[in-house]
Amino acid sequence: MNRFSVAPLHSITRRLADVASGRQAPDCVITGVRTLSTYSERITGPRELWIAGGRIAAVRPAGMCRRDSGATFFDGAGAILAPGLVDPHLHIESSMMTACAYAEAALLNGTTTIFCDSHEIGNVCDRQGIEWMLDDARAAPLNIFLTVPSTVPATSAEFETAGGDLTAEKIGAIFDAWPEAVGLGEKMDFVQVCEGDERSHAILAAALRRGRPVSGHIYGREFVAAYAASGVTDTHEAIDRDIADDLLDAGLWIFLRGGPPTTPWHSLPEAIRAITELGASHKRICVCTDDRDADDLFLFGQDWVVRQAARAGMTREQAWSMGSLHPATRYAMDGEIGGLGGGRRADLVLLDDDLRPHATWYGGALVVRDRRITPVLEAQLAASRYRYPPAAYRTVHVPDTVQLTPPLPAGRVRAHAIRTALSGIILYHETILLDAANDWTAHLERHGLCFVAVIERHGQGGTVAHGLLKDFGLTAGAVASSVGHDAHNIIVAGRSEADMQAALAEVKRHQGGVAVVRDGAVLASVPLPVAGLLSDRRAPEVAAQTAALKLAWRTLGCTLPFMGFNLIPLSVIPEIRLTDKGMVTVPQMKVVPLTEAVNASEGG
Repeated sequence: MNRFSVAPLHSITRRLADVASGRQAPDCVITGVRTLSTYSERITGPRELWIAGGRIAAVRPAGMCRRDSGATFFDGAGAILAPGLVDPHLHIESSMMTACAYAEAALLNGTTTIFCDSHEIGNVCDRQGIEWMLDDARAAPLNIFLTVPSTVPATSAEFETAGGDLTAEKIGAIFDAWPEAVGLGEKMDFVQVCEGDERSHAILAAALRRGRPVSGHIYGREFVAAYAASGVTDTHEAIDRDIADDLLDAGLWIFLRGGPPTTPWHSLPEAIRAITELGASHKRICVCTDDRDADDLFLFGQDWVVRQAARAGMTREQAWSMGSLHPATRYAMDGEIGGLGGGRRADLVLLDDDLRPHATWYGGALVVRDRRITPVLEAQLAASRYRYPPAAYRTVHVPDTVQLTPPLPAGRVRAHAIRTALSGIILYHETILLDAANDWTAHLERHGLCFVAVIERHGQGGTVAHGLLKDFGLTAGAVASSVGHDAHNIIVAGRSEADMQAALAEVKRHQGGVAVVRDGAVLASVPLPVAGLLSDRRAPEVAAQTAALKLAWRTLGCTLPFMGFNLIPLSVIPEIRLTDKGMVTVPQMKVVPLTEAVNASEGG
């Protein structure tokens, strides 16, 4: 049981009123602080905050509560006290950690509430995977809410094989059974939504008829009007100023996505220009992390994104509000979280003037102090972690014999290649003329190519598709991952069959994971035995494994970060993707062959 549970407000109002009026002593007083009000967007002080029953009773001038009152005192030494951060859109599975493990890193970053879309485990394990994650979330020392995955699978079985199929009926049942399910997750099939696809709109209706908000995922200004008219009311995919402006005027909330600049998740600097250059209000704009691996989560959490917003032109107070009160308001929870108002949960963060967290309170309990977790949090993380059932550890089903490299063309051919480029979200479709050759080596070296394969891993036939990656940078060895979005089949890239087989074998050995191999030896590996997506280890251990993996990844010359590599099968983003069914062009949704014969007279 989670020892940090806080009583519902309705059961504690008399106690809070007595404390706020001075008739009873608070449980705890945080004194000597400047308070950041997300309501008025001001920093004022010196102040003290009175806590009772895990909730805020009052904010008073410093020194009002007597030291002999019986309350416990914490001296803030002039630092800034702010509400805990609220992350409105993320995927726990991207961290490769369970929800209980995720909580440790989140609290260190001052994040006390998250809204997660667990479509990754839904794609692998269907509704039962979502419910495993919800059970995990209930055991975690963190406020975790679910936006129910809306696009599982992301495309039809014609284009990829997934392990899950979340119909409108299943999604409605999750809403009805789980109060933590507060919205519909990102509707990734935006083309189908805008074209009036029956299944897509039935899923939208399952949320809208229950009064649940709908999250979005959209590329292309031409889709904005139809998307908004379909009931979508937020998106984190505003990648530039102009589409952000269109979305705001269409009535959508914008979640500015910030992430390490070398990854596909850092559109904030461009999209925020809708405010700084076009004069849009920030009142319906939030910030979010979206995807973080375990290593990056410690370094680039929601607090880092808030600081990026301040660096991009927002005031400190505005930026913190965009990371706390605004997301709470978007989900109609601003009476519970996101501010320092009376009756709100005592989810609090002590900051320096650069908005760097040094202490965190969760439900009035001090869980982080001097940027280290406290014994009370350590005890919770050690004793009460959720254990996934045995079925979660048996999700990788790959045939014993799989050919990972394509046959050598017999003559002159035109090859359809996938060109990678940072940030890695968009992949480019290129055609390359290949002359007859005795082996693949000449082709790979001349055109800057490596092999890539996607292997179905849900026990539905073991289909394999072959492709060619251009400009990926890998010149030796191989890399493999069981986190190939969104169906989460296995993706392997390399320069030789032997190394690709070794990387696949490492993933299979752990029932999932990410591996880097050279000359048959494993250079680095992150085992992910839970649904082929999650480690069952504590956050620092997974972060250390991930850091070692990224170092080995760069050693092989890979230009695309491994999280970008995992997006290569994501067949809802332009221009071309590789799934277990073949190469798929987007948005045309057409399967194209790897090679096509050409006339001998055709130019090179």
